[in-house]
Amino acid sequence: MTVTSTAPEPLPLDAIDLADHDNFTDGELPWRMFDTLRREDPVHWQPEPAPGSGFWAVTRHADIVRAGSDPETFTSTRFTNLEEVDEDHRELRRSLLETDGPRHRAMRRLLQRQFTPRAVAAYEVFLRGLTARTLDAALAKGSRFDFVREIAADFPINVLARMLDVPEHDTQRLIDWGNRIIGNTDPDYADVLLGTEESERYRDLPFRSPAALEVFAYGRELAARRQGADGDDLVSRLVNEPLSDGVPLSARDFDNYFLLLVVAGNETTRHAISLATLALIDHPEQRELLRRDPSLIQGAVEEFLRWSSPVYHFRRTATRDTELGGRRIAEGDKVVLWYASGNRDEAVFDDPYRFDVTRSPNDQLTFGKGGPHFCLGASLARLELRVMFEELLPRLAGIRLTAAPRRVRSNFVNGLKELPVEVALA
Repeated sequence: MTVTSTAPEPLPLDAIDLADHDNFTDGELPWRMFDTLRREDPVHWQPEPAPGSGFWAVTRHADIVRAGSDPETFTSTRFTNLEEVDEDHRELRRSLLETDGPRHRAMRRLLQRQFTPRAVAAYEVFLRGLTARTLDAALAKGSRFDFVREIAADFPINVLARMLDVPEHDTQRLIDWGNRIIGNTDPDYADVLLGTEESERYRDLPFRSPAALEVFAYGRELAARRQGADGDDLVSRLVNEPLSDGVPLSARDFDNYFLLLVVAGNETTRHAISLATLALIDHPEQRELLRRDPSLIQGAVEEFLRWSSPVYHFRRTATRDTELGGRRIAEGDKVVLWYASGNRDEAVFDDPYRFDVTRSPNDQLTFGKGGPHFCLGASLARLELRVMFEELLPRLAGIRLTAAPRRVRSNFVNGLKELPVEVALA
């Protein structure tokens, strides 16, 4: 069964503001903005409040793929978030995300073997047991609960903790750090730097959160204990494995790599799970289709990823004067790839505002496409989503909202802070 759906209500072009985080707390407004931009101005100049300089918003699937596949023209080395960052702070904050060329390949290869489909498949038994425990604990608390807190937030961080070989009692700290770093534009998560000398030095840390300082300190403790040992966890590989370009990881490189693992390995999958669950609540006929035929879940994961789009965008910077989507782009301009918009592009997806768990083909952009920055953890995220819904759906006779979901105030992460539900057990 498929259900057609209509595009969002039209929004005037002059009403669009992708720089305003408040526009992303509404579940419909971002899609209305993207829909208008794809039709009327697919490579759109978006002014920013000071100190921002403005950016080109790239919203069509083909243009996103083109720019993402051409790091020589659209580089990641000048930062991948929207903030204005000077050269000193750019170097201070540089992670795998902010590298291109040989250095990016060397840093990526350091952990690539641990994230191949074959490698992550070895975690399925562990994942299934973890998922069952997470669901059993949540469902035992009663029929009403917050799905984000009780299920989605707990699940991926425990997988990451195992890969990092982090003690189980520290997983809540990782969750809290991820909230504060990713949600720094949300008043429920944001915090301010302390007035210490080190805090002043790191005023412009990734995502502008002092939680990064705490993550750095924690990662350094783990690294010190594993230096020179023969462990195969991610931390041990970071501190003990040589890089293919012959340039070792510096202490700063390690800090930023560890921070990236803590944030990217947790937050995006968590939000994909929450948003996919919301989609299944809003589309009960699709939920029932998966309950009747669980073999469809593996393919449905691609629709979960397309529909949820847990990361709205990443930024590139033009290295030379160029052209994209018929617009002239100057050297140094910020060029922002709105993957979420590409995931609703009518030129690629038939009836893109229809949530269809049998959709095929499904050329979703959630992990990037065609370029060197394709998400390192894509295979793990797919496995986590598949196992979660293979375990969740048979347990449920029904699920409904008890209040409106609360969204993270951010134009970077598309996430839910709360998803209040009532469930009926099968």
